[in-house]
Amino acid sequence: MDQQLQRVLSTKNTLRKQSLSTILDQFDGQLMNLSQSSRKKKYDKMRQDAYSFFRGSAYLFFFDVIDYPFTFHTPDDKPTWIMGDMHFDNFSAFQNESHDIVFDVDDFDEGYLGSYLYDVLRMIVSIRLTANQGDFTKEEQDELVDRYLKTYVKQLEAFQQGEDDPRSLEFTIENTKKPIKKVLKKVEKRKASHELDKQTVIDHDSIRSFDIGKDKLSSVSKQERDELSYAWKEYIASLDPHALKEETYYRIKDVVKKKGAGIGSTGLQRYYILIEGEADETHHDDIILEAKEARTPIPAYFFTYDEKFWEDNKHQGRRVAHTQRAMHHKADTYLGYFSMNGRDFYVRERSPFTKDLKEKDVEDFKSMNRAVKTMAKISAKIHARADADLEEGILDYHSEDAILEAIGSKKKLFRHQLSLWSDHYQDIVERDFELFKEWLSEQEFFKS
Repeated sequence: MDQQLQRVLSTKNTLRKQSLSTILDQFDGQLMNLSQSSRKKKYDKMRQDAYSFFRGSAYLFFFDVIDYPFTFHTPDDKPTWIMGDMHFDNFSAFQNESHDIVFDVDDFDEGYLGSYLYDVLRMIVSIRLTANQGDFTKEEQDELVDRYLKTYVKQLEAFQQGEDDPRSLEFTIENTKKPIKKVLKKVEKRKASHELDKQTVIDHDSIRSFDIGKDKLSSVSKQERDELSYAWKEYIASLDPHALKEETYYRIKDVVKKKGAGIGSTGLQRYYILIEGEADETHHDDIILEAKEARTPIPAYFFTYDEKFWEDNKHQGRRVAHTQRAMHHKADTYLGYFSMNGRDFYVRERSPFTKDLKEKDVEDFKSMNRAVKTMAKISAKIHARADADLEEGILDYHSEDAILEAIGSKKKLFRHQLSLWSDHYQDIVERDFELFKEWLSEQEFFKS
């Protein structure tokens, strides 16, 4: 290699690595205040592959793309309620409150107001990274991204024209195809006691408790248990009053800490809580809830400040719960929030009927294409749903109208521009991943 060219490339890599170091230290070190051990656990997950790196560095994504002059942004005065971290692995099968098995989005920690385009951009990059891990060709990746974008716009048009209703559209066994139909059928076969059987044990006195040491569960101190019991009143008060049970229904029977889940959520406090439910002699109505710490969403550090949004969502647990209610037509009846020791938490049921798509489910192009198409429809649904149709919504206009107006008649250009950009940014992610591994090898306290 020419010596001058080598100096140029070396300088570019050095500057980018310095940027990576600054951003990682600012967000994971200063803002998230992760311990060195938590950062090491997170980075060990991120170093597995480029997609894992992408999932764990959402702040880098927003840092990079916030000032890109994309043609199709909605105006600042017409934002969309977005997931804030939409990617391929944030869709799954689960059972809703009507006991229907559905496929939908399942992560609302970064929910915020902003241009819909950030959700779409992050999603199509994740499609490329997922497809690349599955050895799909460049042409197939282009086709998958185009399919996602075309379906997303078409579904928004169906909402606008009244052909579908975002308040009621669900994706079930009846209206999906393999691989999603296959996952839904597997979930349908599960017993209601699946999660209880997996996470708990019953002693000789017929008392159910969590199986400590299993599935990365660990005990809590008496002080933590007492603090949670005190905060539990706030949780019960946060529940939907129309679905509220007697207070004894929510009586805490056992509590454990949950460790090791997710990538971006590494270092956040998380508890599994066993509550009474409908008490009976067999204790089969015990219910497992999950309480997870919620913090300021990553997009908030990059987007325009929205006073009205923050007035309504000062409590970060409430913001997450509010986002889930906005995007799901039937929100979890256990969905609520509380504060403890200066930290905000949201609570939801640890459902026995949840299952993710696996790599083997989308190993051929036909299956991957079908999955991407359904995910595009869901993306359009959650964007169109959280608007003027909602009693608790804070938008006084229809998001689908604002998004389609931004795209206008240039749908082909919309797909072309975003496809080219996502291809470009996938290359950036792949290069950043290599620089990230180099950076890790140079940090003494991450080596051990």
